[in-house]
Amino acid sequence: MKRTTIVKLQHFFTLFVFSLLSMSGLNANTVYSGKADSISIEGRWDITVDMDGKPIPSWLEVHHSGLSTLVGRFVGGGGSARPISKVNYTGGKLSFSIPPQWEKSDNDLVVEGTVKDVNNISGTMVTPEGKTYNWTAVRAPSLKRAKDPVWGAPIKLFNGKDMSGWHVTGEKNQWVVENGVMKSPHSGSNLVSDKKFNDFKLHIEFRYPKESNSGVYLRGRYEVQVEDSKGKEASVDYLGAIYGFIIPKEQMAKAAGEWQSYDVTLIGRRVTLIVNGKQVITDQEIPGITGGALDSNEGEPGPLQIQGDHGPVEYRNIIITPAKE
Repeated sequence: MKRTTIVKLQHFFTLFVFSLLSMSGLNANTVYSGKADSISIEGRWDITVDMDGKPIPSWLEVHHSGLSTLVGRFVGGGGSARPISKVNYTGGKLSFSIPPQWEKSDNDLVVEGTVKDVNNISGTMVTPEGKTYNWTAVRAPSLKRAKDPVWGAPIKLFNGKDMSGWHVTGEKNQWVVENGVMKSPHSGSNLVSDKKFNDFKLHIEFRYPKESNSGVYLRGRYEVQVEDSKGKEASVDYLGAIYGFIIPKEQMAKAAGEWQSYDVTLIGRRVTLIVNGKQVITDQEIPGITGGALDSNEGEPGPLQIQGDHGPVEYRNIIITPAKE
């Protein structure tokens, strides 16, 4: 048989299978699992890992790739979103493994889970270091808004005098206030606002020394990367990125030692970012939490978190304009 005839037959068979699926109303997982799994695991999942009594936020996304494979992305307690080449799912059981990222081990992270119902999964994960932890997951909310927000009055989150309205997440507070500037002179604790917000507009200014690193977490869950990135190509882990997820369309970083600014609008999952006066992200969706988030409760209001555990950094003029409820 001629090769062109074989290719045509293969193409016809593929279309025929998709037509049968559409007419039968079967979901994608019926094909992937080899049997009729009644609950689809496709979508996004907010995970909480119980690490010796301490809740650690995590995140999972699953979607189909062609006829016979589920793939996805995973975010752990730290690091960035990592691709999953294959998610196994059959009989209500899921599993996958991914290579280490920042972990100091050659072993994979191994995740297993059992679907409890359409909105809940629970399971175990074995870290590259060989430790086993339990986890639970709920379907992540869409966070779609029915209408545009009406903005309230601007709020100064930093008064320029002291640390009122803020608290640290670590045991020691290295943050100090000098001449209207909130400083972290060395790596230490992260800083969190006492107030929590849903949708908002944020103006914040920052300065860092050469090769330093920080981040601004919107609702305490979505990190806008702050890093010495002058002269580098835009990337998911350089200045102006939603860490691990969204690349800014242009790298607008100034030189280390200069004051810089972010103007952020966050509505549901939709983010717009202006860096040093240039719009580099326009109304894009943030898929899920980023590494280092405070929690994975995406449907709830959250604070502003400023990263202070990656190097020295300074902040000033922190003004947030919340949406009216």
